[in-house]
Amino acid sequence: MRVNQSMKKYTSWRAGGRAERLYLPADQVDLADFLRSLPRNEPVYVVGLGSNLLVRDGGLPGTVVVLHARLNSLRMERQQKGGALIYADAGVACAKVARFAALHDLTGAEFLAGIPGTVGGALAMNAGCYGAETWEIVEQAQTLDREGVLRIRHPDDYLVAYRKVVLKHEACNGKQDEQQPRNCSGEEWFVGGWFKLSNGDQAMSRRKIKDYLARRVTTQPLNLPSAGSVFRNPPQDWAARLIESCGLKGFQIGGAMVSSKHANFIVNMGSASATDIETLIVTVRKAVKEETGVQLEQEVRIIGVEGGRAHLGNSPLLIL
Repeated sequence: MRVNQSMKKYTSWRAGGRAERLYLPADQVDLADFLRSLPRNEPVYVVGLGSNLLVRDGGLPGTVVVLHARLNSLRMERQQKGGALIYADAGVACAKVARFAALHDLTGAEFLAGIPGTVGGALAMNAGCYGAETWEIVEQAQTLDREGVLRIRHPDDYLVAYRKVVLKHEACNGKQDEQQPRNCSGEEWFVGGWFKLSNGDQAMSRRKIKDYLARRVTTQPLNLPSAGSVFRNPPQDWAARLIESCGLKGFQIGGAMVSSKHANFIVNMGSASATDIETLIVTVRKAVKEETGVQLEQEVRIIGVEGGRAHLGNSPLLIL
């Protein structure tokens, strides 16, 4: 447990305020014990690599739990017809899963190499790239709630859409599986997942991963702190195209700038505050709406205190 910790080192934007408390669990059992010990009204935020997160400059009341490199089990679970299951804890980086699968001659996880986050975050938001999405390869997931109860969840327990994963009401009430505890609290976090992959060729998978990484280097501003895509792509269009069409590439507020390489990225030029970044997000959305009529939907999560008032914008399933 650490107190009054800057969130800059725990978010990929390298900006933002301080967490009142920050906890680094030893493993799933330790995390369950810790959550069970917290007061019922304690705000809890679960973070992986912080690659889709902005913490306001006023900081966060409550406790931040950091899973990256803490819940880090990655293993072959079992062989099955035409492929195998891989298990990964929520704190494992997505790129590590892609490499692990390739090493074991399995295909279907290569796209994870292009996701700059953890397995927990990928499960929570159905992360995807290069035409593939996380929940397309999920066999089942493991969750943990505030009472320290571990559950096995299945894809049918969720409404899964583009960058959105919501637990169905009947799953929470225990109606779909009589073996699961009933009346879950509504605060339930992903702590692991099983991924169904097909038999493949290691060399071919490695080439595909290498190609994806090369495309990232070519098209994305990886040399500066960012949180990846800021806005979701609207139906039949691209957020980056809309932003660029408004002449916003290179537009800057304080230390935050719309990337000149990829318009859907906002980069920290070195001195950006969370306020700079959030103001730029609002400005870009307003400009695109006025110029094109399209209301861009924010993909990054913004949480924390601003102007003496707490904005707790986290989803109960949020792991980033």
